Amino acid sequence: MHRITSAMSNGDLQGHLRLQEYKLNRVTNQLGTQQRLTRLAEDPIAAGHLVRYGSYLSRINQFEENAKKINDKLSMAEGYVNASLEIVQRVRELSVQAANGTYTAEDLKVMAAETDQLLQELVQNANAIGPDGALLFAGSHTRGSAFDVELGGRPGSPTPVITAVHYNGNVDSDKIEVDETEFLHYSHSGDRIFWAESQRLFSDRDSSAYQVRADGTISVAGVQVKLKAGDNSAAIAAKINDSGAAVRASIDQATQGLNLETTDARQLWLQDLDGTTLFDLGLINDATQRPPYNISPGAGVTGSSLFDVIIGLRDAMFSGDQEAIGGRILGKLDQGLGNLTARLSELGAASERAAFNARRNTMTAYNTETRIAREGDVDMSQAITDMKMLEYVQQATMSTAARLYSHSLLNYMR
Repeated sequence: MHRITSAMSNGDLQGHLRLQEYKLNRVTNQLGTQQRLTRLAEDPIAAGHLVRYGSYLSRINQFEENAKKINDKLSMAEGYVNASLEIVQRVRELSVQAANGTYTAEDLKVMAAETDQLLQELVQNANAIGPDGALLFAGSHTRGSAFDVELGGRPGSPTPVITAVHYNGNVDSDKIEVDETEFLHYSHSGDRIFWAESQRLFSDRDSSAYQVRADGTISVAGVQVKLKAGDNSAAIAAKINDSGAAVRASIDQATQGLNLETTDARQLWLQDLDGTTLFDLGLINDATQRPPYNISPGAGVTGSSLFDVIIGLRDAMFSGDQEAIGGRILGKLDQGLGNLTARLSELGAASERAAFNARRNTMTAYNTETRIAREGDVDMSQAITDMKMLEYVQQATMSTAARLYSHSLLNYMR
């Protein structure tokens, strides 16, 4: 049995008023913040979803930004390669004209001067810098220059000209994440883009009795190849061929030396990472010299860059060697044009993929924001209705309380 007292009635009334004020304050906060949840304890499941959705949305936004940056860089690289393609096409036109035998020695010197200017422009394109200040065609090497030039005199030229161009970058490729565990490569090695022929390396050292002395690792075209103690030259060649590197290895039947050839137009990049296998086989110098200019002096090397071909064409024009111009030089130029066209297609495809990733991430971010709104955003019409109802209930409660406690001490003093 409960005893009903005035204090109990007053306490109940005050408690209900506080509860209504809490509900009204909660709805007011929801309208102010436009968030359904003011405390995580109000709906723990929805709060957990919101935390995961928010984390995912921030990652998606970063992926979208990454894809847009890559697309910008690839588009710029594509523009420089396309400009280089136009330069080489003009050089080929000059080569065809110079080879037809109707021009005098003075005419060929004029063509040589234009060819030299085109060569300088090609080197300038190869040393292009992207919007972030990093080199476009130097692999992961981002500062300095992708290609270094040597100047010297040539018969027929009144001023020093470019006599050699050396690659100063590497074959590593930077990558950036554009989706969960998915990466796009956005840097490219210039010794692949500005190369004309497959490079071949012939060792003059008999490797028939060779065996790897201890477990080691070699790097072939940027791919690491693990070797085991006891591997002979045939096993080494097989491991190189199975590694996925753009290089084919074989044993020369005449010299028993290990021969290497790139599968497309690029410069060979060889390095002993752990051990001295390539050095022992007579392919490279010791580890004190960095690739790609660490080829052993005793090994035979063939394969030219686009710069080498154009330098050879210019020198042939200066000397009036029309047979060389219309023969091997023209053939190498055609190979270089084919390689540039292939690299341009790769850059265009990579740029399109980056743009596709950016568009997909934009749509994914929109869908995620929709889920966040469903879980966390307040229903404005419902919240306004609830607020008005709570205000009405509060006013009614306070009006009732005023009538219940209308008497005061003055009523008892009459």
